[in-house]
Amino acid sequence: MNDRPVIIIRRKKKAAHGHHGGAWKIAFADFMTALMALFLVLWTLANAGQAQKAAVAEYFRTPLVVALMGGDREGASRNVIPGGGPDPNFAEGEHFRIDPQLESRRIDEQERARLQQLERRIKSALTVDPILKELKEQILIDLTPEGLRIQLVDTEQRPMFEIGSARVAPYMSTLLRTLAPMLNELPNRIQITGHTDSRPYAGGEAGYSNWELSAERANASRRELVNGGLASEKLLRASGMSDRIPFQGAGPNDAANRRIAVIVLDSRIADAIFDQREYGPLPTAPATEKPADVVAPDAAHGSDGREARP
Repeated sequence: MNDRPVIIIRRKKKAAHGHHGGAWKIAFADFMTALMALFLVLWTLANAGQAQKAAVAEYFRTPLVVALMGGDREGASRNVIPGGGPDPNFAEGEHFRIDPQLESRRIDEQERARLQQLERRIKSALTVDPILKELKEQILIDLTPEGLRIQLVDTEQRPMFEIGSARVAPYMSTLLRTLAPMLNELPNRIQITGHTDSRPYAGGEAGYSNWELSAERANASRRELVNGGLASEKLLRASGMSDRIPFQGAGPNDAANRRIAVIVLDSRIADAIFDQREYGPLPTAPATEKPADVVAPDAAHGSDGREARP
């Protein structure tokens, strides 16, 4: 019997390789698309002018929020990069982006700047004229919510009016006539208010009182301004406040309470006064039945219901 071992040789059959799939084709297509886009950008830049190149560079330096919402960068507001359509420069879109409150604030700042310039002009004039220079301490100028307020304040040694009278002192007349041309420089309307101290008249407020005195002094100041050249159509209101608004920090009988306030009105305040928006009508009440006890005018009254006068 043959004792030699049996040798078994196993040979693996080589199978044909299967299909590797198409993933590489998608990646290759993306690469070629990006490469084509790069060539298009390079070709566009090669044929663009200097201005277009600067605009593209500015666009890429502009933050995304500014590019989308608007801003002061060139690439965000004035060139064609931020968008297309019928208005590639976005001229109309820029108008719609303006915040009405910001626009109102800008107008307010312009008006404030004009009033401050007028304030500087008046203060400069007071230092030039030797007569007005002596009155410098009695002329107070400040900005208020109403506008530029110019207060002409009495002192015991130098009153602006004769005691208990609306007759203007000579230096007060000179001051008002000096102010008049400068007030004409702005389109703003003018308000004049008269104030008195609290010293009462003998007859009390039933007769001639501080009410009449303050109103007459306001009108006397108005006449001096008009005589000095102020355009009369700029005057919107002249009124007397009696002693109802004392000067800040002054006692009831202090001379500082006797003053004239000339206010260059803020245009919005003047418009509200002029067209009576500040006195808007109350809602109309529902119609009610006519009262039963209506008394007809009698012999003690005229035909229109007014009290008959002798």
